[in-house]
Order: sequence, then structure tokens, then C-alpha cells
Amino acid sequence: MIKRRLAGLAALAALCGTAVSPAPPASAAAEAAAARVNCAKVKCIALTFDDGPAPTTVKLLDTLRKHRAKATFFLVGKRVREHPRIARRTAGEGHEIGNHSYGHESLPALPDFAIVEELKRTQEAIRAATGRRPKLMRPPYGHTDERVTAANAELGLAQILWTGTTLDWKLRDVDAIGDKILELAKPNAVILMHDVVPHTVKVMPRVLRELRKRGYHLVTVSTLAGSGRLRPGTTFPER
Repeated sequence: MIKRRLAGLAALAALCGTAVSPAPPASAAAEAAAARVNCAKVKCIALTFDDGPAPTTVKLLDTLRKHRAKATFFLVGKRVREHPRIARRTAGEGHEIGNHSYGHESLPALPDFAIVEELKRTQEAIRAATGRRPKLMRPPYGHTDERVTAANAELGLAQILWTGTTLDWKLRDVDAIGDKILELAKPNAVILMHDVVPHTVKVMPRVLRELRKRGYHLVTVSTLAGSGRLRPGTTFPER
């Protein structure tokens, strides 16, 4: 009876399309395997997604799992509070999690205490959802300054920018976004996208297949950067 009841609840969740079952934590073996990729010796690329988690993130996670690809997600704190199970699944499937502020405001426009509060609240939201505090952050809009860098250092965060952005939020076209990603693809690239843009999520199977054909390893930012490079208060990639 209990098994039948649980099966019925699972089927109902699948039909609704909004429930997300939390994935188990990434195994130590899986994390060790990812860390063994040496991007100084092989072609690597880091796909990064901002502004989630959101319902659209679920389909993206399905696609990444199917293609055995890892990515880095920079999460907005208030959305983590809204979708903790999606954040938990993202971390549990071995993707890297970063801090993208709590309310997605331009951090240099805020006073010092508010910058720290934006980042600290997000650290706690992510810890509550995933069990871990991030070691990376990405400033909303790429807006940063010395005060933001100081706040990062205080909270143990490295700042992650990008080598190229798709502007997918502006393009809103599946083929155009896919073409842009592949245009930006080069060894050691850090490509900025948004998992809240449905068109980006939709084009990812095509992109992942093509990147594999080109010989790329799809890795997290930390794997791309290499051991010991992402220290608190530092910026990667350097501009």
C-alpha cells in the first residue's frame, strides 16, 4: 500500500512538471574524476549559467546529465529561497555553485555594509539548500570595484568573470544563441549564459554535441582554473 501511494505521488509530480526530486550528494569518486581533468594538457571549456535557480533549470540539468557535462551555476539568493530543491539537485549532480548576490543589484552602487550583506545572505541561502557555502561569486552585470573585491576577500570568495557572453537574454532565439556559443568557444573559455532563458536551455543538446565533436572537456570553472588559483579576493579570468 505504501509503495503504491509513493508511486502515485511520484507520477503526480511528473505530470505537474514542477516538482523536483533532490538528487543525492555528488559522490567523492565523481568529484575526484572531475578534478583529474588537467586543462593544461587537454582542451577545456567552462559553461556558466547565471540568475537561477528556476523551473527552466530542471531541463538544463537533465540535458547536462545526459551528456555527462559539468557546468557552473551562479545563483541568486532570493531564487534559492524560492527553489531550494533545484539548487540542491544542481549541487548534488556535481555542478559548481557560485554566489550571484541576493537581489541581483549592481554591487558598486551599494554602500560597503550592503555589499557584504548581499553576498552573506546568498551564502547562507545556498548553504541551507545544499549544505555548502560557495567559494566563487559573479557580480551581477559584471559590475565590480575595489570594495566588491574587498567584500569577496572577507567572505572567502573568488570573483569569476568571463571570456565571452552570449547576450542570450537579448537574443531570445535558439539558433542565434547556439551559433553565438559556438563562436565564443575556444580553449579555456568561460562562457556566460542564463538558465532562466528557455531558448538557451533548448539549444544546449546541439551545443554540447558540437563541443564534444571539437574535442572539448566540459568542466567547472574551478577545474578550468586549476588547483589553488581561485583564492579569496582574486579575479578569474583576469582582464
